[in-house]
Amino acid sequence: MNQLSEHETEALLREGLDRLAERAPDGHDVRNALARERQSRRRSRPRLVLAAVAAAVIVVTAGVPIVLNALPGDQVTAAAGRPVVSFAPGWLPDGFTEQYRSSGPGTTPQVRRWVEGPGRITLSAYSTADPDWSQTALRIAALRDQVVVGGRVGMVTGDTGTAALLTWMADDQHVLTVAVEAVPDARAVAQEIAESVTADAPARIRGEARFGPLPGGLREFSTTVQGASPGDGSTAFDASADTAPRVAALHVTAGAGSPGLSGTTPVPVRGGTGAYRAPAGPLEGMVAVQLPSGHWLTVSGRQPRDELVAVANAVVLDPAPDYGWLGTD
Repeated sequence: MNQLSEHETEALLREGLDRLAERAPDGHDVRNALARERQSRRRSRPRLVLAAVAAAVIVVTAGVPIVLNALPGDQVTAAAGRPVVSFAPGWLPDGFTEQYRSSGPGTTPQVRRWVEGPGRITLSAYSTADPDWSQTALRIAALRDQVVVGGRVGMVTGDTGTAALLTWMADDQHVLTVAVEAVPDARAVAQEIAESVTADAPARIRGEARFGPLPGGLREFSTTVQGASPGDGSTAFDASADTAPRVAALHVTAGAGSPGLSGTTPVPVRGGTGAYRAPAGPLEGMVAVQLPSGHWLTVSGRQPRDELVAVANAVVLDPAPDYGWLGTD
């Protein structure tokens, strides 16, 4: 069998993806069609073409099961684990330091961000089990401005010279994006970063607090640690409602900044006196209390006051948060 040139290989990839974009009504039909074709056609084809096209069109539709344990008072136990960001770049432009990590259970996006002056580089990972990202392979196939990242086809959007967004399928379960902002030659920078990304060194997110038991109908959604340096690090974590599992409905923060107490009334929280502000217009209800460390714990949402207080009382504090990576390259 003759060896395909690189040009011929890329041409076959583009042709195959264009046909899929034109003919496939959705990812489920594409997957079934490919399965039928594999069964009926046994003649060999170049492995690179098969791998790249299959990686670009496979869509995962299975959901992630979540187990909830009932507690007295119509409560459930949060999945109070420590989230992980699975992907890391092997190369970044000089001077950029990491200042943001966010992740969570299930299909919650994984996000890491590096900053240098006005420049920002954000690496995000999304699950193809999330309906918003399950059709990414077909969206890539429909665009002409395509690139190849690690042997897989991707796309570049929003290229202005100093900003660009590169999107590609890292594997069958993950869509990755690199967003470059306020950086010269942004497209080339995004391409080089994307080529260097691996899943060899997952990083844990360990903030200074996490959820304890949550009120019924709520579940852990995401955890975020951010700051320019270890000294100003803060932790934020959100919960979502069972009726809208991908939208944060309850917000908790722990950090040095005071939430602002104007318009609040005293309320007992965590064995001391905290502050409560009732919801008004676009403002959510809020409970805040100063922790023994001097940092502030703030819980906000549309839930009743007693429910916000119960969440604050149940928050678990970590005496040794991992803020050491903040402000490092």
